[in-house]
Amino acid sequence: MKVIGLLGGMSWESSAEYYRLVNERVRELRGGYHSARAVLYSVDFAEIEAMQAEGRWEDAGQELNRAARALEAAGADFVVLCTNTMHKVADRLADGLGVPLLHLADTTAVAIKAAGIERAGLLGTGFTMAQPFYRERLAAHGLDVLVPDEEDRETVHRIIYDELVHGVVTEDSRERYREVIARLVEAGAEGVIYGCTEIELLVGPEDSSVPTFPTTRLHAEAAVDYALGKASLPPSV
Repeated sequence: MKVIGLLGGMSWESSAEYYRLVNERVRELRGGYHSARAVLYSVDFAEIEAMQAEGRWEDAGQELNRAARALEAAGADFVVLCTNTMHKVADRLADGLGVPLLHLADTTAVAIKAAGIERAGLLGTGFTMAQPFYRERLAAHGLDVLVPDEEDRETVHRIIYDELVHGVVTEDSRERYREVIARLVEAGAEGVIYGCTEIELLVGPEDSSVPTFPTTRLHAEAAVDYALGKASLPPSV
């Protein structure tokens, strides 16, 4: 089993979910007392959030590059960045790294295409929905990506940062997300991407009338499949 390098803390709520899902997948595939061989580097999210808010993406990339190198030094055979938004600096993170980065958008695209879906709605942080880095990565795989309108984007982003990263899950916010999802479906989305690692704490497949793609789960399962030699790294673009 390869050693999975988990680069988390953005937020620790979602990183804990990654750790759980990775080990559940290992147990499912290997049974018995098996668990994942993994190392975790958890950053201080307050520092990363400040860099996001101030547009200091180069600083954030440098910080995550240092963290990724620490994972490699600790024995990680590949790196899993446990956040959608910070894939904005994925290239900077991987600069000079001697082990591969399992890119979350690539694993998501593989799952969407396997489902026969070409047009998907995207929920995530305001950065992920409004900026091109994530949508363009999915589009390079041949997918058409829809995002909510500005008002809905603000709602989705606010709930993530004001509630979900702090472990707060409410029925009212769940209903707000259901409404946003419904509007994406009305706009033509054949599936919906839960493109923030905390979103899966709030909504699931039952909250959408079309197939959903939980990026945290997909990413974690792809990491285990690669670690166990059951799958190759997804095609990069």
